Order: sequence, then structure tokens, then C-alpha cells
Amino acid sequence: MDLTIIKHAVEVDHGIKRLSMRFIKQCAAPGRARLSAELCAEISRELGELGLITLPQTLPASENEYAWVIQKDSELGEVVSVAVAIAHLDALNMSPIPHLFANYPTAKASLS
Repeated sequence: MDLTIIKHAVEVDHGIKRLSMRFIKQCAAPGRARLSAELCAEISRELGELGLITLPQTLPASENEYAWVIQKDSELGEVVSVAVAIAHLDALNMSPIPHLFANYPTAKASLS
């Protein structure tokens, strides 16, 4: 699995890039006919090892969908990481900001 093309594309675009899942699959596993939840999880792990995170956090298994790929150590990457942590606490009913995601339901879906 060679995702260095994606890493370089993100670096060139100042730490964030919107990519189709079709392109991500082509970079990760060009011989695969279809995306699967398992392949998406493997891609996420590999991207994490390269210092990248994605929104939505769980990559979609449809090649027609898009995902944002973000440098984890950038300002935006740190903000997303904090938001993910708050979303996880919210799922456990331990949110430091109660009812935050009631106003932002789309954000919560992308962060979990």
C-alpha cells in the first residue's frame, strides 16, 4: 500500500486535501475491484502512520464519496483531533460541553 502520493498532495495543499474514495482506493490498492470496510480501516491506519487524519473519521466504502485528508500536526489537524475527542466523550455522555452536537449533527457524524 503506497499512500505517499496522498501525503505529498496534502503537503502541497497546505495540510488539507479533498479526495475521492476512488482516488484513495487507486493509490492504496490498485488491484482491488471494490472498497470494503476492512480496506477503509486499513487505509486509515496507514494514513495515520504517515501523520494524516481523515474526515469523516471512518472512511466511506463508496467510491463515489469524498473524504478530507488533513495533516495531523497542522493547526487544523489539532482542531479536528480535539473535536474527535469531544465527540467520543459525548458518545459516552461525558461531554465537557453538553448539547454541543445538538446544534451540529453533521459534524458529529463526521467525527465518530
